[in-house]
Amino acid sequence: MSKGADIPVRVRQMRYEADTILSVEFETLDGRDLPVAAPGSHIDVALGKDFRRSYSLTREITGGPSCTVAIHRDPKSKGGSAYVHETLRVGDKTVISRPKNNFPLDENADLSVLIAGGIGVTPVLCMIRRLVATGKAWKLHYAARSRSAAAFRDELDALEQASDGKGKLHYHLDDEQNGALVDIGGILTANPTAHFYCCGPEAMLAAYERAARGVPRDQVHVEYFSSSEEVARDGGFEVVLDRSGKTIVVEPGQTILDALIANGVHVPFSCAEGTCGTCETDVIEGRPDHRDIILTDEERAESKTMMICCSGSKSARLVLDI
Repeated sequence: MSKGADIPVRVRQMRYEADTILSVEFETLDGRDLPVAAPGSHIDVALGKDFRRSYSLTREITGGPSCTVAIHRDPKSKGGSAYVHETLRVGDKTVISRPKNNFPLDENADLSVLIAGGIGVTPVLCMIRRLVATGKAWKLHYAARSRSAAAFRDELDALEQASDGKGKLHYHLDDEQNGALVDIGGILTANPTAHFYCCGPEAMLAAYERAARGVPRDQVHVEYFSSSEEVARDGGFEVVLDRSGKTIVVEPGQTILDALIANGVHVPFSCAEGTCGTCETDVIEGRPDHRDIILTDEERAESKTMMICCSGSKSARLVLDI
């Protein structure tokens, strides 16, 4: 497999893990091993022409031709989860990206405290498997609407049992808590030297970010489903495609990605919200208006790359390596 190339796969198995959560196992068409992927990794899955979505792996890849992701059926789905639940079937062929990791596990931590909401348990499950295998201490606080909505409960219970007292699982189920929210601040305060991980809906992540302001940044880890920043839609600037010399006007109400697709330019993308990094593009000239949550402050200042799905332009003209 060439570096960066999509990997042809077929759907090997699909099964419900909770009321609205479906796990999907993919296997390579030629039986070749998939690239190694550490806990916290995700893959992009092609669900149609120019239609890709990012999904976290439920277990790390150390060898073999298969991998598994889990997808929640979002009632407000823009197409991804609806397609998986209603259209994708065992035997269907598609392509996936090589694994990427924006949410790595620090395996040197003495204690890992993980906070998951809903489908956010997917990368966390992968991390816990690794922590149990390496004999590390962990605590999981898992929030869901109800027991039937909480995915992988049997596996999590088994992992707690297999951890020889080093792991502790706490469920926070909405229908059993009388509306009380997870006390994220209390969790962080009670474990001052731990490394913290959070993946879940926007409200949970916002609460986590607020509670973690006083925690050393190298102890704070977060995985977003969607961007917490507003998508740039100012428009009114030109994008020059350096490879073809083509100039495209980004109109008000459009993102750069919108404009490219409307003009028949095919580029890789997945989340369309600046959270996965699939559409990262080199900037040759101009000043991007960065709206993603991937680039560091230093990378934004350098502006050598940008996420074209959500970021705009501070200059009247951008020249991109497309």
